[in-house]
Amino acid sequence: MCEGGARKEEAQTRLVTVKSKILGKNDEIAECNRNWLKERGVLAMNLISSPGSGKTMLLERTLEALDGKLKCAVIAGDQRTDNDAKRLEGKGAAVVQIETVSSCHLDASQVHDMLPEVVTEGTKLLFIENVGNLVCPSSFDLGESFKVALLSTTEGEDKPAKYPSLFSRASVVLLTKMDLVEHLDWDLDACLASLRSIRPDASVFQVSARTGQGMESWLDFLLEQSA
Repeated sequence: MCEGGARKEEAQTRLVTVKSKILGKNDEIAECNRNWLKERGVLAMNLISSPGSGKTMLLERTLEALDGKLKCAVIAGDQRTDNDAKRLEGKGAAVVQIETVSSCHLDASQVHDMLPEVVTEGTKLLFIENVGNLVCPSSFDLGESFKVALLSTTEGEDKPAKYPSLFSRASVVLLTKMDLVEHLDWDLDACLASLRSIRPDASVFQVSARTGQGMESWLDFLLEQSA
């Protein structure tokens, strides 16, 4: 029993060491990305959420509203398909898709390879739509200016408490699908309390991309941050 315990501890130690090396290398490339974007005056946002929270529709409406006002670009990440990239084409922004295949998140190296292609001269705002997942993407710095967490009303109020890794690192939180509140047993105050217990200083926007509710405040925020 003691030998088994020792082997388990040794395996855990190796796992931590490998993970530290992976994150360390990722952070180096992320810093390179951040400097590259800063030199060009580009604000980059890493959008993270569960699958189905409304990231792509939010981006559709955001790009449409900013077309002609602010030059944008998008890196969309999914394990398979270029469905999101196709939806975002023709919205006034350069779009590239990254298929991560078996990985549950984007990493800094993947973003690094795509930056020269998608961030053309005059680009001021880069949206990185991460793979739908509340856990893994939060650990990988991509070189973004800040993380944006999306939480839909259909997911319940306690996700910030359940997934503190993401919500503690996201300086901006979008509560999406607010148009569905009247049809749900969902408590705004409870959701905000859960969020504030993890990240008291987060900027919170209550939006519905479908109806346009709250979108004006979100768009004003983007224009202000990009100025």
